[in-house]
Amino acid sequence: MSFQFTRPDSFPPVVKNLVIINALIFVAQLVLDDQYQITQLFALYPVDSPEFRPYQIATHMFTHSPQLLFHILFNMLTLWMFGRILENYWGGKRFLLFYLVSGVGAAACHLLIQHLRFDQSIVDELTKVYYADDQASMRSLLDKAGFLAPAVGASGAIMGVMAAFAYTFPNTELYIMFIPFPVKAKWAVIGLACVDLFGGVASISGDNIAHFAHLGGAVTGFLLVLYWNKTNRQSLY
Repeated sequence: MSFQFTRPDSFPPVVKNLVIINALIFVAQLVLDDQYQITQLFALYPVDSPEFRPYQIATHMFTHSPQLLFHILFNMLTLWMFGRILENYWGGKRFLLFYLVSGVGAAACHLLIQHLRFDQSIVDELTKVYYADDQASMRSLLDKAGFLAPAVGASGAIMGVMAAFAYTFPNTELYIMFIPFPVKAKWAVIGLACVDLFGGVASISGDNIAHFAHLGGAVTGFLLVLYWNKTNRQSLY
């Protein structure tokens, strides 16, 4: 039996191309949004909205808020940190499949929660105050109308990547900003999931984070890697 050492790729092709695609779309949003409304076209709208299109389930995960540079920078850094390890471990095809499935799972969870929270009476009231130009009432109602908001970002798919990393390498120690000691990957991801669960249930005013998309991506990623682990031990342990 012979063994051959292969040096892990620090920026493997699938992760690299995902970062490039996200970056190119972000630049296009900055340059062309006023003319072509790219963000509006690619964002994921609620299924109860007339602006919902099935293709948005895919396009939203490559689109970020053009007003928040930190949004895309954090997502792409996290994708590189954890995704490159999984891609080196699984191979490019499996990692790409995993990433896309996690993103679709995140979208499905987000859309389901928005649909369950849909309240036609708030929509009717918003219509009335809009035509009455009642800005104070409009702001108050918008705080209750999160079920109407579109979603953008790769965060759901990336939460799936983080969940898979925590399952596959549970005792890897991570250094997290503002925490002065290392935290094992399994506890870090569980902690993030708990924060998202609290944020999603509490519905805090002004919170524009799609918490249930994060949870949907994490659960989808965990279930998929668990299934692979049970059915193919030669490639995943």
